[in-house]
Amino acid sequence: MSGREGGKKKPLKAPKKDSKELDEDDIAFKQRQKEAQKALEAAKQKAAQKGPLVGGGIKKSGKK
Repeated sequence: MSGREGGKKKPLKAPKKDSKELDEDDIAFKQRQKEAQKALEAAKQKAAQKGPLVGGGIKKSGKK
């Protein structure tokens, strides 16, 4: 009965990932992702300038 065996054991270090070569398809895909991200950011900026879409708050019926 060794006192060193109890408790959590340290996890093994994960091996380093190899840098993989990018082919033309990967490069094109990353370029499309960047363009889509830029378009999304532009849309967010444009939407932030306008303000709220709904105005007037709680709608009341005409009945009393």
